[in-house]
Amino acid sequence: MTDTVAQQTEGARPGVTLGQLGLGSGRLAAAHAVMNEAEAVALARARWSLDVVAATRLATEKDDTFRLDTSQGERFVVKVAHPDEDDGEVAFEAELMRHVHESGYGVPVPELLPSAGGRLLEPVRDGAGRRRLARTMTFAPGIPLDATGTSAPERERVGEMLARLRHATAGFRHPADDRVCAWDVRHLPALHPLLDDVPDAAQRQTLATGLARYTDVVVPQLPSLRGQVLHNDFSTSNLLVDHDTAEFVTGVIDFGDAVHTAIAVDVATALLNQLPRDAARRPVPDLFAEARDVLRGYLRRTDLTETELALLPHLVMGRVVARALITLHRASLIPGNTTYILRNTAPGWAQLAWFLDRTPDEISTTFL
Repeated sequence: MTDTVAQQTEGARPGVTLGQLGLGSGRLAAAHAVMNEAEAVALARARWSLDVVAATRLATEKDDTFRLDTSQGERFVVKVAHPDEDDGEVAFEAELMRHVHESGYGVPVPELLPSAGGRLLEPVRDGAGRRRLARTMTFAPGIPLDATGTSAPERERVGEMLARLRHATAGFRHPADDRVCAWDVRHLPALHPLLDDVPDAAQRQTLATGLARYTDVVVPQLPSLRGQVLHNDFSTSNLLVDHDTAEFVTGVIDFGDAVHTAIAVDVATALLNQLPRDAARRPVPDLFAEARDVLRGYLRRTDLTETELALLPHLVMGRVVARALITLHRASLIPGNTTYILRNTAPGWAQLAWFLDRTPDEISTTFL
């Protein structure tokens, strides 16, 4: 990507509320009557004319997603948005996926299938009578990256794929691309009220300390960072891989957190997901030992400025704080989905301790 495409990103928006972030009483806080497998089969048959014989629910945070198996042995995925999801934002995600698929950068995203009516998004009524938007796409091959180990060269392939995705999304714009996303750590200070939802006093104080450091070190520099539309959730659960292929990454899925944000924020999310999950049991001198491989591959295909490299580890810390605050809050509101919501929360306490055991200046030199 050239510097002429990258734009300066705005910093944290003043006055952003939990409701705007989809928290509090907003969209991400809401449970809904889930769609069942029979509904998914009927939907795919009626709207996409697919001869579906079985549907298998896939674990998700807030929508209903199913793997579809057809009588011809083909596989597809149908995703039905949360009833409270904004139509414009769902359209943004769908159009972005199509743009990346057609970009020519070789990013293996699922291909959206037009419905029998020629639409990428189909408005439907679920069994509870609520209007929702549905989309169907090809089933990406491979196994989830969070279900397997990786070698250093494979992690470099992950970084290269993130860079290719950055190039693919660089020129994309949409009226909803500036949505306010809870997982965009530019808005981390707005999550401060969620400290009240942390039941453990020691953990609450740790998160408050991390939040204060982020506010002091990162927030003043956010307006200087380059920005564009980005995936913003390049996590191990959103990457499909195959150890026997040269590319290694065979699928990039879930554009649900895509947004126009800082390039460094996008990279920080990818690095976060390479941190050791057992740092509490097995303390490490370098929390980024494996994440450096991802960054090395990324920088082989694109660039980061010295300012971005200095802020990058602080942004990773900010994502650790955000993950704890958001997941603990949502688990308290939707107890029926706590296993999925909290699946990555516990490892974050030791990761956050690693950051706070070091001075901000020490953290800033991590990648310099």
